[in-house]
Amino acid sequence: MTDFRALVDRYIAAWNETDAAARAKAVADLWTEDGTYTDPLAAVRGHEAIAAVIAGAQEMFPGFVFTPGEVLDGHHDIVRFTWNLAPEGAAEPVVVGFDVAALDDAGRIRDVHGFLDRVPAM
Repeated sequence: MTDFRALVDRYIAAWNETDAAARAKAVADLWTEDGTYTDPLAAVRGHEAIAAVIAGAQEMFPGFVFTPGEVLDGHHDIVRFTWNLAPEGAAEPVVVGFDVAALDDAGRIRDVHGFLDRVPAM
């Protein structure tokens, strides 16, 4: 049985990890070797590419942090959850997203399908 809260907490921590080596390790620990990440801005496969997407998000929003949102639900090998992105200490998130992750038998992420519910006007 997968502890979905712990998995999502580790996932959020990986997105907040600013040290490249630690981020690469977090991604390798979370995702299967051929795992994927897909959202409206990216469609990548493999640890290196996933870590690069995370680094890109950090570059786009310097000083911002990801936090878990209100939704967390899972069954079998699927978990869905919301997340927020905002400057640390902000009252309101700038970006709100909704991710669905499919897990392997060991509880590692095979695929993430991400959706952006709120994004800033560019």
